[in-house]
Amino acid sequence: MISRRMALTSMAGTAALAAMPSLAAAPAPAPVRLPPRLREGDTVGLVAPAGFVADRFGVEEIEHTIRAMGLVPKAGRHLLDRYGYLAGQDKDRAADLNRMFADPQVKAIFAVRGGWGSQRVLPHLDWRTIRANPKLLTGSSDITALHLAIAARAGFATVHGPNASASWPRSSWEQFRALAFEAATPRYEILAGSWNGLAVREPRVRTFGKGTARGRLLGGNLSILSAMAGTPWLPDFTGAILFLEDTNESEYRIDRMMTQIAQAGILEAAAGVVFGQCTNCRNPGGGYGNFTIYEVLDQHLSPLGKPAFQGAQIGHIAAQVPVPMGVMAQIDAQTGTIEMLAPTVT
Repeated sequence: MISRRMALTSMAGTAALAAMPSLAAAPAPAPVRLPPRLREGDTVGLVAPAGFVADRFGVEEIEHTIRAMGLVPKAGRHLLDRYGYLAGQDKDRAADLNRMFADPQVKAIFAVRGGWGSQRVLPHLDWRTIRANPKLLTGSSDITALHLAIAARAGFATVHGPNASASWPRSSWEQFRALAFEAATPRYEILAGSWNGLAVREPRVRTFGKGTARGRLLGGNLSILSAMAGTPWLPDFTGAILFLEDTNESEYRIDRMMTQIAQAGILEAAAGVVFGQCTNCRNPGGGYGNFTIYEVLDQHLSPLGKPAFQGAQIGHIAAQVPVPMGVMAQIDAQTGTIEMLAPTVT
């Protein structure tokens, strides 16, 4: 097993971890099942569970990216379908996923993009076949619905990381390769940025609750997670490290969704919370009477009395960090670190 340190930004170097306070107690979950690691030359399936791909030239660009990874792309039958803002009918999008999990030549599955629609396919998935064929699913944003449902219904690890259509900067690719090809257990850190003032402003750790906690990483896009609250597709968050991110949501919407998952018992159940990036989360008409995102999160996370911080490079950003879903990890809320305690693949 190869262990690496990886920064949450593309900057070189790592900072030493501070002495860790006492670890927050969490029940020991059952071991997560691990999909097989990727190897150069493997075939990977391309699916569109949510929004549509504009045209075949977009698919060609995506396939070029997959080949640059040393992998062989296999497009789903309905990859170029369009049904309104969706990539085809619900049953057709689900059928592509079912075929990829059933196909012995396909070693992993990449979602080409997010949007909306993954939650709609969940009732149409062949969960018996998916459980019997663990494969590394990679994607983010709306793909959160699939990650959470797989954690709940199939029990194997997936990766909340760049969609296949993303730009895949070298930092994201190297981190993904370490997880998916090398079975690495990295430590992600927030490093000081280049700032000429007296105090570093961005990036920085915003701590809502001090201490360290360990548990299974579960979460993803806040909008999707809050929409799934009360459905049968969510895993048990007891003792988990909950990670969240979002984009293009006003402060009051973030407040509303945090209230929803709090009242659903998810925040209370978690051992610790990491909020990554909230990209373009500002109401232009908010004025001086508006809460900031930091204030909204402070209102929801500080009263929990458990390790919680904001600032990880998780979310709708170019150099997003690939986060294993369902894998044991440890966080330090004061230093803003996420340390993987187990591999994502076997």
